[in-house]
Amino acid sequence: MNVEKQNNSSDKKINSSSLGKGNGVNPDILKWVIIGLTGFVIVFLIFGLGIFIGEKKAGFSYRWAEQYHKNFAGPQGGFFDEWQKFPGRDFIGAHGVFGQIIKIDGSTVIIKGSDNMEKILLIEDDTIIERFREAIKINDLKVDDYIVVIGEPNDAGQIEAKFIRLLPNPGETSFNVIPPPSGGPNF
Repeated sequence: MNVEKQNNSSDKKINSSSLGKGNGVNPDILKWVIIGLTGFVIVFLIFGLGIFIGEKKAGFSYRWAEQYHKNFAGPQGGFFDEWQKFPGRDFIGAHGVFGQIIKIDGSTVIIKGSDNMEKILLIEDDTIIERFREAIKINDLKVDDYIVVIGEPNDAGQIEAKFIRLLPNPGETSFNVIPPPSGGPNF
């Protein structure tokens, strides 16, 4: 009888071990597949949420820029009103400006451009400032001076000045004009 019990118990072991492998599905692999798919769905949802939020922010930015001129006394039609008739007329010069200094605050200069729009200039240590051929410092600039600026626009709508040239004020003769070199063209 002991022999029969041993045979029956060994048959049960064989039968129970063959049950998991007999149907072709390993429970550990199935568990990892489900975890992987769940992780993929979560990452996809987070990515989709990021796109949704980004589109909302971009839409707000676009609408704000479109309405800026209307809200702040710019051209009645905004940036793109009648752009086909007069190309480039209402675009703001982002890489340079000519105008009169209306405020100096440290390394920030605000000028009124030739289009009567205020522009904010950021002056760095490597910005070149000249009066004719003479290098000058930011401290030499004064309110009501006229300047020409070449620079790069930043994301805040300011111009990061690379080169500034101080010009004589119209009707003022306080600058000593340097004559052209002898023998050269006299403009």
